Amino acid sequence: MIQFTEPRAARQQRPATRALAKAAVAAGRAPSIFNSQPWRWCIADDVAQLRADRDRQLTTVDPDGRLLTVSCGAALHHARTALAGVGFATHVDRLPDPGDPDLFARIRVVDAGEPQRAAVRLQLAMALRHTDRRPFADVEVPPPALRRLREAAEEQGAHLRILRPEDVVTLAAAAVAAAGTELTDPLYRAELSAWTGRPAGARDGIPPETAAHPEPRPVPLRNLDPGGVPDPATHDVVDRYACYAILYTDTDTPVDWLAAGEALSAVLLTATDERLAASPISDVIEVPAARRLLCDLLDGAGYPMVALRIGVPGDGPLAAAARRTGAEVVDVAT
Repeated sequence: MIQFTEPRAARQQRPATRALAKAAVAAGRAPSIFNSQPWRWCIADDVAQLRADRDRQLTTVDPDGRLLTVSCGAALHHARTALAGVGFATHVDRLPDPGDPDLFARIRVVDAGEPQRAAVRLQLAMALRHTDRRPFADVEVPPPALRRLREAAEEQGAHLRILRPEDVVTLAAAAVAAAGTELTDPLYRAELSAWTGRPAGARDGIPPETAAHPEPRPVPLRNLDPGGVPDPATHDVVDRYACYAILYTDTDTPVDWLAAGEALSAVLLTATDERLAASPISDVIEVPAARRLLCDLLDGAGYPMVALRIGVPGDGPLAAAARRTGAEVVDVAT
């Protein structure tokens, strides 16, 4: 349910208000760092405000709020997609109030009409997309699909660099460096434990069933269970046909961080529409030394915001992380 401020208010809302409330709930499916879902929505009449929830900021992993802002940008794009998918045209003001830095965006409904086919497809992809840490199938990613992913990032004001095979070695080195730095930090281990060991019934955090198994990979994924006992069995290398990419922006300001989140959402939804799987790689952004390696890969072209692992999904069930309810994240005024 969505939290309304007066009894029976749900029946009294304008169509735009109801559409915004539904879009805000749908935006809860957006990816976020550690599935922290660090956002709140405040809706009145034909305007929705997207606000940061600083109580959910990862103060060790993300002290400057970069990844919190990227996460909120993904939620913003999800909400825009949900509205476009049912035919609502919107106007968005990003970071509209310098005196209120936690107000990330205002979405105003300006018109209603027939949804476009592309918007409907992305809206459907929202219900299907999940972060996929499973090994990918031994099938190459079609080049036309990668072109669509690059175009999706550009449309949101960011860029997607598909890495060459020789560049993947540097990305792997960045991932190893990030893991080495973070796992020796007791504050990081405590924060990781807090978000991977959520109590029963929690609707946030990273559940164990979504974690990556410790198979050898071209680029190692974050170890979500550093105290676990590794499987002694020998594994073949997986993700041999995975593609890796860096999502980056021209400059490095909160406006860019928000745009990067919108681009991340657009890339992931487009990948889902192309029947591809993906998982963001954020630890290479969290550690300055690792992030500098990504900057080197870009040859000074921009500022890396997140790396991505993309491939044809493998076999087996795909577990999904839970999401908070509308009542927890959406307030609708009357």
